[in-house]
Amino acid sequence: MPTPRNRQICLQATAYYHCVSRCVRRAFLCGNDKFTNKSFEHRREWVERRLLFLSEIFCIDICAYAVMTNHCHIVLHVDKSKADALDDIEVINRWHRVCKGTLITQQYIEDGHISESFASTLNDTIKTYRNRLFDISWFMRLLNEPIARMANAEDECTGRFWEGRFSSQALLDEAALAACMSYVDLNPLRAGLAQTPETSLYTSIRRRVSSALKGEQPKPLIKFVGDINQDMAPGLPYKFEDYLNLVDLTSRVIRDKNSGYLDNDVPKILTRLNISSSNWLSLATRFEFHFKGPVGNNVSLTHLCEIQNRERRSNICASTRFFK
Repeated sequence: MPTPRNRQICLQATAYYHCVSRCVRRAFLCGNDKFTNKSFEHRREWVERRLLFLSEIFCIDICAYAVMTNHCHIVLHVDKSKADALDDIEVINRWHRVCKGTLITQQYIEDGHISESFASTLNDTIKTYRNRLFDISWFMRLLNEPIARMANAEDECTGRFWEGRFSSQALLDEAALAACMSYVDLNPLRAGLAQTPETSLYTSIRRRVSSALKGEQPKPLIKFVGDINQDMAPGLPYKFEDYLNLVDLTSRVIRDKNSGYLDNDVPKILTRLNISSSNWLSLATRFEFHFKGPVGNNVSLTHLCEIQNRERRSNICASTRFFK
């Protein structure tokens, strides 16, 4: 049976998660259908545009994404503290950008006040909206539902477009996060949809590289801030240059079909995360094959089990192999 969502997402253990949504029909999310010769490439833009739009509303940051032929990968960072810091008006305004809200919240925004008899109901509604703004399930729901409606209308059919549940993996430490982000960023390359990471359309790596050429970091995506222990704004705990070199070197090994061992010119991030080049290549190319649940080293997995009162540590053998 599928793992309950409350066992897959545990903000006490980590704020980072790898989510995957897959189509259920033979009809494509995007790409070309060889049976009908119809192109669905435009649907990639639907997904990317909706994804980046939701990142402006939710207190959930996008670390990496890749829109594939019949599925999409997203690495998310949940920022609960940001949601807690929003004032009530901001919470309602954000939620009204994706849903109509209630008559009470609409009146409160329009008039700036509400009758005392409705105050308790308003406060409960604001609390609900605030919780939804850092809820991955609501984020994925409001990403997938509009895409499904648009695709069904275009295909002139009804029924499910996506599988009933999106999959979610907890990324428990820096090594797991870096491995998963690289896995997602290199998905189009491995699938033959692009020649290089920076030319893969509708991906986070392309967007990051395009911004880097201008000396910027893309606003819709969470920033690289370097050492997470330093006194700086929240963000990815690596330097962007190190991560970019890491992805580039990994892509060269994949494309050249080598044994998977890198030369002496290894990105600094590998040394810092204590992952060998051979193990890194396997992680970056077969991440979902090796891990079906939470990902991290033995200490991180043990910590998650203690929080959730689990006796069994999932992926313990793979974690022992790949993460020291």
